[in-house]
Amino acid sequence: MKKITPFLWFDKNMKEITDYYLSIFPDAKLHTGGELSDTPSGNVEMAMLEIFGQELRLMTAGPMFKFNEAISFVIDCEDQAEVDYYWNALTTNGGQEGQCGWCKDKYGLSWQIVPTAMEKMMASGDKEKIGRVTQAFLKMKKFDIKTLEEEFEK
Repeated sequence: MKKITPFLWFDKNMKEITDYYLSIFPDAKLHTGGELSDTPSGNVEMAMLEIFGQELRLMTAGPMFKFNEAISFVIDCEDQAEVDYYWNALTTNGGQEGQCGWCKDKYGLSWQIVPTAMEKMMASGDKEKIGRVTQAFLKMKKFDIKTLEEEFEK
């Protein structure tokens, strides 16, 4: 058992929420204490969702608290296809695009969709290359790996 597990408070519709995340993350696993409701019953419901081996505890308990950008989840992506997949999956149907690889899903939860290639560029130690990559990604919403690599190689 891990000592720290993120705990996410949603308004209502636990089944809809868990179905949504299960549809985006094919390796996700859902653990519940029973059947989840299809309708917003107003009852508190809890579930545990595991995504990429990370446990997330979920609760629906009303609209008292909302997510904000102070907390986000980073998805490290190996290629542009993976960046595109997660960006599109999280921003469609009510999600929002942000700047510099940040987006929100339809529940207002913030995500950072980050190519691993960019992380390697930023760790290169070459201040000039890092500066060019930084200037390029500051203009982006969804990261474009090809453009970042071109700026790095100049």
